[in-house]
Amino acid sequence: MAVDAARARELALALPNASEAPHFHRLAFRTPRKIFATLDAKACDVNFMFDPAMRDFYCEQAPDAFAPVPGGWGKKGATRCDLRVVDEATLKSALLAAFGLASPR
Repeated sequence: MAVDAARARELALALPNASEAPHFHRLAFRTPRKIFATLDAKACDVNFMFDPAMRDFYCEQAPDAFAPVPGGWGKKGATRCDLRVVDEATLKSALLAAFGLASPR
């Protein structure tokens, strides 16, 4: 059921043209255009850069795994995913969704 941080990183970097870079205390995954997710390995979570509709979808579908990021970022769509409870298929789906929103037009 749970996904460890190493596997989450591997899945994010398997997306076409995805790269990683430090982002404060997190690791950011980005398309050539912008960040689509950040990983905090110590906290075992991933923040997805969703739009509000995508945030609402994942929070409704898997409420134990997904929640809006507190504050303004969450209002814009940023969504926290708890790696300790999310399954790999759901994590892959969320990565693809966030990646699609961040991909070059």
